[in-house]
Amino acid sequence: MAGEVAPPTLELSPDRLPRHIAIIMDGNGRWAERQNLPRVAGHQRGVDSVRRTTEECARLEIGQLTLYCLSSENWKRPQTEINFLMHLLEQYMIEERSTIMENNVRVRMLGRRNDIPEQVLRELDETVRLSSTNTGMWLNLAINYGSRAEIVDAVRAIGDEIEAGELKAGDIDENIIAEHLYTAGAPDPDLLIRTAGEMRISNFLLWQISYAELWVTEKCWPEFDEATLHDALRAYATRHRRFGGLAR
Repeated sequence: MAGEVAPPTLELSPDRLPRHIAIIMDGNGRWAERQNLPRVAGHQRGVDSVRRTTEECARLEIGQLTLYCLSSENWKRPQTEINFLMHLLEQYMIEERSTIMENNVRVRMLGRRNDIPEQVLRELDETVRLSSTNTGMWLNLAINYGSRAEIVDAVRAIGDEIEAGELKAGDIDENIIAEHLYTAGAPDPDLLIRTAGEMRISNFLLWQISYAELWVTEKCWPEFDEATLHDALRAYATRHRRFGGLAR
């Protein structure tokens, strides 16, 4: 149609792309404040960035996209903001189902279910169920997520198996631990993106990002678009990943 802006192109071969991208979506509140808007407007605008990023990653056939939606520490925020975030999450699960299905995306939740309102869990579970037969990209939503809590839960599960005689302590290795994390079955992230210029990991996928390439942008999450994602992917493609070995 006349007036439409052509989508940005990414001139990278598929073998140069990461299999798994993880994103710390930061800066919603700061973006809103710069626009003289309430903080919740930033969260609302951030949903558009989630949609654009999900669709573009699915188009590029990225295997896994993990988004840090709500950390276990975010419950410390004002109750009005928490209530809005829960409403926004519930709304997202309902309104984005068609987009998720059209893009052949599979959804799963990473995190603890406690403290999340029942109606939010109901809509989340329904989206997970509906998308379970899709065959494309996994969209992992880290909700009420903290990496230390994830590791604690994994250790507890392993301990239960030892007590039940299903596992011996001497059998525990990195693979066993990985199999008991929320991300079991997923490859570790190749690329970790953080917005809003912060140089922190913020208790996100501590085990899984041991060898991830890090890329930070000064843009706040509501400003993150396909072109910014492409910048991150081009930067990733120039990295030489040695995994502790020597460059070849």
